[in-house]
Amino acid sequence: MNRTPTLDDLVLGGVALGAGLLLAFVSRTLLHWLGGHAKRTRWSGDDVIVDALRSVVPWAAIAGGAAAAAAVLPLTGVVQHHVDQVLQVWLIAVVTVSAARVIAGLVRTVTHSRSGVAGSATIFVNITRVLVLAIGFLIVLQTLGISIAPLLTALGVGGLAVALALQDTLANLFAGVHILASRTVQPGDYIRLSSGEEGYVVDINWRQTTVRQLSNNLVVIPNGQLAKANMTNYTRPEQQLTVLVQVGVGYDSDLEHVERVTSEVVAEVMADVAGAVPDHEPAIRFHTFGDSRIGFTVVLGVGEFSDQYRIKHEFIKRLHRRYREEGIRVPAPTRTVALQQGAVVIPHQRNAEEVGPDAFRTE
Repeated sequence: MNRTPTLDDLVLGGVALGAGLLLAFVSRTLLHWLGGHAKRTRWSGDDVIVDALRSVVPWAAIAGGAAAAAAVLPLTGVVQHHVDQVLQVWLIAVVTVSAARVIAGLVRTVTHSRSGVAGSATIFVNITRVLVLAIGFLIVLQTLGISIAPLLTALGVGGLAVALALQDTLANLFAGVHILASRTVQPGDYIRLSSGEEGYVVDINWRQTTVRQLSNNLVVIPNGQLAKANMTNYTRPEQQLTVLVQVGVGYDSDLEHVERVTSEVVAEVMADVAGAVPDHEPAIRFHTFGDSRIGFTVVLGVGEFSDQYRIKHEFIKRLHRRYREEGIRVPAPTRTVALQQGAVVIPHQRNAEEVGPDAFRTE
């Protein structure tokens, strides 16, 4: 059309645009109400979907109103074509961004709700988001009439050069994906590497794994190094684990009595101390005739790795108090020191298991 827009055309265009804005407001209000109901459900996926719709539907309504307004106005063919292209690009961009949010949110929801799937969604969420945005970008180029075949060819050749230049980065990326896919390490696990680093895994992203030590410091480990290191995971296959405490009593002790008293202390600690395993069966194993004592091992059950320090602390205190009440003697290691005139003799150590302030005696 080449005629000049009349007042009726402008009114109709304004009505169409206003209807689009009104529809956008009503839909956003309705979706906000639905979002409140979705938060009360057990499944978190509906929250992601409603949140994405709150971004798509209002903008789509506005775009529809703008398209209707452009249709009733006497625009030239060239102007109408450009307006249609702008609106198409607008809708594609809105749908692409919303789709990336929905898919990434669903991936995060699945990985957080299922223990068998990777507990860290960072890598998978980022990869999913980038793929969806890249597909949307290619669709926009195709809509604008730009051929994407040369672009894909250039990306293939350039991707090879980038891969050669970023070998370490790509190695860390694929190592992180492999670690999560193999389920050997998940966020929340307590790990110890052969190089000495240990702590709780906080996150595994595309390049590195973050570990929080018990001192609350963060250790950043490249994924490639983590994949190649010898590692002990204290959380898998089960979070509960057992810890060993070494104890020794004198040769004059009644071992049946010692075993019974120690079992009672273990049962008391397992029932009273937070982090212990209440149904843990006390296990005591005598194993060594030492120089000054009979050594045995006490097996304690703990809920997770860091609980062992508190449980050992309480067990040793209570066991020491109970042994004193029962008259069970824990002998200290002794040394024999020989003094000669004009000579220095190195003391002969009889037992080096424990050395305390009363551990030396001159005979």
